[in-house]
Amino acid sequence: MTEANTLISNTQSLTDTVLEALEDNNQDVLHSTFLNLEASEIVHLLESIPDSLRGALWEYIPEEFNGEVLVELGDVARVSLAKYLDHGQVVDAVSDLDTNDLADVVDTLPDEFGDAIRQSLDFHGLQNLEACLAFDEDTAGRLMETDAIAIRSDVTLEAILRYLRKKETIPEHTMGLMVIDREGLFLGELPLSKLITSSPDKHVSDVMDTEALSVPPEMPQNELAVLFREHDLTSMPVVDEGNKLIGRITLDDMIEILDEEADRQILGAVGLDEEEDLFSPVLPSAKRRLFWLGINLATAFLASWVIGLFEGTLEKVVALAVLMPIVASMGGIAGSQTLTLMIRGLAMGKISSSNQRWLAYKEITISIISGVVWAIVVGCISYLWFQDIKISLVLGSAMVINLAVAAVAGFSIPLLMKKAGIDPALAGGVALTTATDVVGFVSFLGLATIFLL
Repeated sequence: MTEANTLISNTQSLTDTVLEALEDNNQDVLHSTFLNLEASEIVHLLESIPDSLRGALWEYIPEEFNGEVLVELGDVARVSLAKYLDHGQVVDAVSDLDTNDLADVVDTLPDEFGDAIRQSLDFHGLQNLEACLAFDEDTAGRLMETDAIAIRSDVTLEAILRYLRKKETIPEHTMGLMVIDREGLFLGELPLSKLITSSPDKHVSDVMDTEALSVPPEMPQNELAVLFREHDLTSMPVVDEGNKLIGRITLDDMIEILDEEADRQILGAVGLDEEEDLFSPVLPSAKRRLFWLGINLATAFLASWVIGLFEGTLEKVVALAVLMPIVASMGGIAGSQTLTLMIRGLAMGKISSSNQRWLAYKEITISIISGVVWAIVVGCISYLWFQDIKISLVLGSAMVINLAVAAVAGFSIPLLMKKAGIDPALAGGVALTTATDVVGFVSFLGLATIFLL
């Protein structure tokens, strides 16, 4: 059994154990079980049980994990758990969180919890929280931490080492120190490896990395993820418009963003939010899904209306009704391939105005080649089936047309939606299906009306 399968099996066994202990009110088993769990395992457990049981398990979670558990839970699961907690429990849980994690909790919980958290903070903590919340969600400013160690460039490495020894701890995931001038402007980064291996008599300016990248707080998180991936970064300084250092972003935060982006694309393809909770209450889940089901219903009626325009043709040539789904289905699959590549390319920052024309040419050419190949195949099959060369030619021609249009739609829909501020991962599939269904039916039945009647 692989390590991944073992982990899944252990998680399933843990869930069964906890649910059985809850049912039997066996507090000893619950206490001993949670004492042996890490925060990530507790989060996985809470997201694997019904919403109504999560509150009952809170008292068994070790206090040192309370804050981390709240942060790591998905938004919907976090809100559902908060229904069973009072303000004091939440305030105690988040008391040691970093500013960016605290902002995430405040932003998702009901306002009364946010007010209680604000009242518990000192002036400096409240100021940092409000500054973080001022940035748009899914931007670098909402991810950054304000605990970066900043040093001056005109001091010796020996002085820096003495300074670090006096500190009881340094921030987690610190692989380098941020270098600033007297006005707090960002100059570069001093890697810890150079600090340790270089002569202590040297100045910071002698060994620091002056080419270190920095980002503005307004940068979208998906673009930030591309920088981390392409440059193998472990942290990134955040600077304001005047190049003043205001915080840093660490690799652990970016890993979470990459995971969320993957979930968003998978769930978005079927109209679900990435924070969808598997065990959330029925009514809230139903409300979240109704909108996209309604959109899909509207597009289905549109496709049915198009078919109705050719009712006379279908009555006279019954074979068309049998073959009609083939054209729409092939167009949908071909378009989905292009759509997926485009959404992935946009998310990774690989698509720009300079290469869009080449991509369009490539995708349309591929679809035409695929259309011709499969048009020959389905044409031969339909001829053997119905012994009518005209039907075969109409079917093949419609397939070439629909696959070409599918490529155009799969290419253009994500670009247009991005310009309009709509998430293509969430809405692109519905728009593509509508386009390929309508074009597929119109081309097939339209050609049949012209050449068969």
